[in-house]
Amino acid sequence: MAKFEYTDESVVVVIGSGAGGGTLANELCQKGIKVVLLEAGARQSPASFINDEWKSFNQLAWLDARTTSGSWRVAKDFAGLPAWICKTVGGSTTHWAGASLRFQEHEFRARTTYGQIDGANLLDWPVTLQELEPYYAKAENKMGVTRTNGIPGLPGNNNFKVLHAGAKKLGYKEVHTGRMAINSQPRDGRGRCMQLGFCFQGCKSGAKWSTLYTEIPKAEATGNLDLRTQAHVTRIDHDNSGKVTAVTYMDASGKEQRQSARLVCVAGNSIETPRLLLMSASDMFKDGLANSSGQVGRNYMRHMTGSVYAAFKNPVHMYRGTTMAGIIQDEAAHNPKRGFAGGYEMETLSLGIPFMAAFLNPGGWGADFAWWMEHYVQTAGMWLVGEDMPRETNRVTLNTSVKDQWGNPAPNVHFDDHPNDIAMRNHAFKQGEEVYKAAGAIKTFRTPPYPSTHNMGTCRMSAKATEGVVNKWGQTHDIDNLFISDGSQFTSGGAENPTLTIVTLAIRQADYIAKQMTARAI
Repeated sequence: MAKFEYTDESVVVVIGSGAGGGTLANELCQKGIKVVLLEAGARQSPASFINDEWKSFNQLAWLDARTTSGSWRVAKDFAGLPAWICKTVGGSTTHWAGASLRFQEHEFRARTTYGQIDGANLLDWPVTLQELEPYYAKAENKMGVTRTNGIPGLPGNNNFKVLHAGAKKLGYKEVHTGRMAINSQPRDGRGRCMQLGFCFQGCKSGAKWSTLYTEIPKAEATGNLDLRTQAHVTRIDHDNSGKVTAVTYMDASGKEQRQSARLVCVAGNSIETPRLLLMSASDMFKDGLANSSGQVGRNYMRHMTGSVYAAFKNPVHMYRGTTMAGIIQDEAAHNPKRGFAGGYEMETLSLGIPFMAAFLNPGGWGADFAWWMEHYVQTAGMWLVGEDMPRETNRVTLNTSVKDQWGNPAPNVHFDDHPNDIAMRNHAFKQGEEVYKAAGAIKTFRTPPYPSTHNMGTCRMSAKATEGVVNKWGQTHDIDNLFISDGSQFTSGGAENPTLTIVTLAIRQADYIAKQMTARAI
């Protein structure tokens, strides 16, 4: 692995090593560009991952100080944990389930398709599906997404078989084990899925795509990557012209370091990314970097979510096999006759006993809760995920009353469900229950939303500088050599799990950055 000088002004600094940052770093390194990759967490490996939910959570999750506000259920149940993301090399690609779905064409044109919706800050993306299709194809090939490039789908476990049986009886047609970035056969030097059932705890077999053991080692092999772990970035610095020049961070020993940069790419997830821009306020940028529009931190989206569980007479053992290899896509289309805009997916989900106890109905102890825990082996589960409405008031701000371990203000995440989100969730709950009833369920349970890894918006793309933070390349409107490289760029959330689109945008952004650097435009 390379080691670049702190004063080297020719490097690209990438902040965050997850789906966006890790992919971008590798793509740039493959083009001969020197990259300093700063990751706030430590480096784990398939060998060090822990197949124990609580121990793994403490090993991988981002547990720094955070606060919440708003009427969402998470603010009551998990006030200090608004999002379930990771602080480790590879970011949340160590934790994600692997679902890899392309956005639909209409989801890039949400404002045009849905029209004006009161209380929603809808905007069309400045890019189209047609523009992204070749990059989606590159991402699918890179990640080894099943049902693409001749890669077969994963086998169905019992959790999927129950879902499939009920879905078919209801007449659903788009039902299969999903498009998953998990090897169904050996590929790219990694083996096939071993069906261990601990996808959320880091894949011990390495079958699931993660930048930890795909993109980052490949970048290191080029000699162009300087990966610095436990490097917690606190500020992005700029010169008198407004051009960013360096990144200040706290290293593993607690010492402040400053890395010079030709350009900076921020990929810290939709909470830490806007927080860093806001913390980097200066006399020139009084409201934070790249915030002339006032949109930094706004339009926070986390998807419409919820879960449905169902108990059956016979054992299901939902925890055996891939966590989320099962999907019903028929409800993903935009069909306003249902009473809401946008659509949603129904995906298989299983939780181990510890997380089932924590997430089934937080605080809801009693006979009903005990009944469900007693019927755990007979239970099947699905996760509901759909497009939520961007709202200016759903936002990330700095809480100056609460400090992190470095004395910096903690991020506060404010969120209120839009009526469209509620209508969609109620429809999804009903349909999820109908699926299980059709399969012979004896009892069903609706689980409220819990902390999600699907964090989007807060630095959204826009054609006009007054309406967003970055342009179609993820380049900030205000500062040419400052980029956003994660899900913060999303203008709308779509119904699909976001990782594939994050990787797609990172590949495309790397091409743009390389061309701009070669032309000396940045």
